[in-house]
Amino acid sequence: MIPSLMLNVFSLTQGRLFQEEIDSAEALARTRPVWVDLEAPGEDETRWVEQRFGLTIPKDAVDDDLEESARFYEEDNGELHIRSDFLIDSDDGLARSVRVAFILHQGVLFSIHAEDLPVFRLLRLRARRIPALIEDAKDVLLKLYDADAEYSADALEGIYDNLERVSAGVLRQDVDDRAAAQALAAIAREEDLNGRIRRNVMDTRRALSFMMRSRMLGAEQFEEARQILRDIDSLDSHTAFLFEKINFLLDATVGFININQNKIIKIFSVASVALLPPTLIASVYGMNFEHMPELKWPWGYPFALGLMALSVAAPIIYFRRKGWLR
Repeated sequence: MIPSLMLNVFSLTQGRLFQEEIDSAEALARTRPVWVDLEAPGEDETRWVEQRFGLTIPKDAVDDDLEESARFYEEDNGELHIRSDFLIDSDDGLARSVRVAFILHQGVLFSIHAEDLPVFRLLRLRARRIPALIEDAKDVLLKLYDADAEYSADALEGIYDNLERVSAGVLRQDVDDRAAAQALAAIAREEDLNGRIRRNVMDTRRALSFMMRSRMLGAEQFEEARQILRDIDSLDSHTAFLFEKINFLLDATVGFININQNKIIKIFSVASVALLPPTLIASVYGMNFEHMPELKWPWGYPFALGLMALSVAAPIIYFRRKGWLR
């Protein structure tokens, strides 16, 4: 049985990142990688890595229920363990975060995750095209976090564009219940994505701060980490502004829904007030007393009907003059 190709090995060739797909332990033994990427690894791939590099991959490497204190730590042998969440903004509008476990062991970066991520694809594309972008495993980790910050910024731009379309629909035309429901659904999706971006950049900030405190970075890498942190800080103001814009659009949409409901309630209120006098007149004339007009007067019924019509017209004319029917 041939195992699935879920083990990607990256080595440096003439200053560029070169990718190999490994399908056997013998092929892995011939490589000298700086980055080993395990995407949904099986038992075979995990065993190959452990035998080749003398590394023990934790069973709970990508569990979502890890305690916060277990997400960043350093082993006695110098192994660095980092768990980070990376954002996926799918085409169906359902954003989610994927946990990735990083292990820095003997100059090689190991990444374990359940599915492919846009940030990883972006780094692979750049590393193949740009020479001297990466020099060692720590550069790979820094570039992943840099690409993650850039991906978050692109996602925020997408939220801006989507909210502009929602704003145009809510503020520039009459909003019926169907349009309001669509606007609320769109606002909810963008609010969820904005919250996930904020959480994602907070997680990236913590990971970079841990790397800087561990003194594992060189002078240039330390400065690069500081620059990434500055880029992340600039995203906080954008997420805060988007939260305010989302709340404004949410209040405006709910306000239009209330206006539509008030219009319906107003119709029933006017109808009930207008029909109350003729109901009273009909009740009085329906008592069949001896001296009621319909018993002694041939115009009794026409008079009663006319009086009922007049009692309906009078409040409607009054409401219209007051502008309550608009």
